[in-house]
Amino acid sequence: MALPVSLDRRVQGLLLVAALWDLSLKSILSNRMKSIQQTLRNQLRQQIRKTRANLTALQQQQAEDSITQQALALIEERNAQHIALYISFDGEISTDKLIQILWAQGKQVYLPVLHPFNPNHLLFLRYLPDTPMLKNKFGIWEPKLNVQNVLPLDELDILFTPLVAFDRQGNRLGMGGGFYDRTLQHWQKSSFIPVGLAHQCQQVEQLPTEAWDVPLHQILVA
Repeated sequence: MALPVSLDRRVQGLLLVAALWDLSLKSILSNRMKSIQQTLRNQLRQQIRKTRANLTALQQQQAEDSITQQALALIEERNAQHIALYISFDGEISTDKLIQILWAQGKQVYLPVLHPFNPNHLLFLRYLPDTPMLKNKFGIWEPKLNVQNVLPLDELDILFTPLVAFDRQGNRLGMGGGFYDRTLQHWQKSSFIPVGLAHQCQQVEQLPTEAWDVPLHQILVA
């Protein structure tokens, strides 16, 4: 038996309200979960950075020696010639010794530079002993921008990345700016491999990940 027109419209209206309420509830829950996730990530950043900052000078030196040897072994294994590194900051393992050795070996070293026109993206510039250096807006040293020294990402062999925390699955938690997240978004389709450098104290059981997080190829730990 057909419903009266008025009742049929009322049912349709109730169904529409229910559907809208369901969408609204899902949106509220989704936003709430994102907020909780972000809070967890920020708390973890603060905790790990504090732990890393408390490492002694001797522990930092030992970590640099260990990471330098591990990185050199990987570079030799892959016969890498074009290597992206970074100037250490905020308690990160120093890359100074590794860079000096790579120069002595005739390898080409590149450093990240904040993209001047594409916010939250990076360029990689050739780094030599006489390269003019500037501090960026975060207080991190980077080469003075010169487009002639820019290397396309696909021409790198290994991209060594900084990180705040990592887990056994190779997930990486950065400082929160998303610079390396964007750089590494499609690394599986590229010619280079991304390799994290970290202290043992930066490892956690499991990171709270986001949809855009991409596990690294490898993480060297000291």
